Amino acid sequence: MTRFLLTRVALLIAGPLVASILIFLALRVFPGDVAQLIAGSKGTPAQVAQLREQLGLNEPLWTQYVDWIGGVFRGDLGTSLLTGSSVTEQLAEKAQVTVPLALMSMLVALLVGVPFGVLSALGRGKRSGSAISFIAQALASVPVIWAGMLLVIVFALWLQWLPAQGFPRGGWNHTPQAFASLVLPALTIGVVEGAVLLRFVRSATLQAMTEDYVRTAAAQGLTRTRALLRDGLPNVAISIISILGLQFAGIVVGAVVVEKLFNLPGIGRMLVTDVGNRDLPMVQGEMLTLTVVVLVIGVVMDVVHRLIDPRLREAS
Repeated sequence: MTRFLLTRVALLIAGPLVASILIFLALRVFPGDVAQLIAGSKGTPAQVAQLREQLGLNEPLWTQYVDWIGGVFRGDLGTSLLTGSSVTEQLAEKAQVTVPLALMSMLVALLVGVPFGVLSALGRGKRSGSAISFIAQALASVPVIWAGMLLVIVFALWLQWLPAQGFPRGGWNHTPQAFASLVLPALTIGVVEGAVLLRFVRSATLQAMTEDYVRTAAAQGLTRTRALLRDGLPNVAISIISILGLQFAGIVVGAVVVEKLFNLPGIGRMLVTDVGNRDLPMVQGEMLTLTVVVLVIGVVMDVVHRLIDPRLREAS
């Protein structure tokens, strides 16, 4: 177990470092010049050259990278080229929208994927099981943006139960309004990701139903459903943990599109805006932060999986 933990810690150190290099180099390939953007259409070549010098854009790439990564290790992700604001402070502010959205989306995915996945497995060969599988297949193939537009049409325009866009200016100081503004975005991501999770839960449940311990429990007088609930679902839960890290990564990617669609002031929307503005320090900080979050979630899931599954500890 100690060797396993040390390997995962090394991954948490090496992974973001490699990602930072790739992010830094990839952004330098993008067309456009932030100095020209700041100077405006009426900026002279001399003014643009002066801005490039002031912003340090004339420095060699390796110098720019070392300066940036050195600040990252000190907890400073840099300063916006356009607004002069701290990247770290901006991320902390936008995370107040993105983090609750991701957690609510994960909860929706679990509520959709786990119970309906089990019901689909129990109803295998029946109309109910086939119907659930068909709906899950359809939902899993729907693009997130289409799902969001359909939910807006139904719940915001027709029924007028929930707001279609926006977030309260006071943020979570207006808790009911803030929560209501995240319901449709969370449903948009959670239903699609939940459909993917449902198919995985169904397969894991069907596999558990063929195991000897479930058949033995059924032979002792328990119904197939009770045998599965008592002896099979704990093993299904272990299997689910292994995919939750990938699900969370899908939720983070979905948040980039959904925040733009629902006009939410989160990290995803900020990332899209900063890419368009060529604000390199902001984009670097945002992408590196999202990468680190996904890596941390993956490592946490690996550790939890190892702790609750004795077979993995014995194999190591």
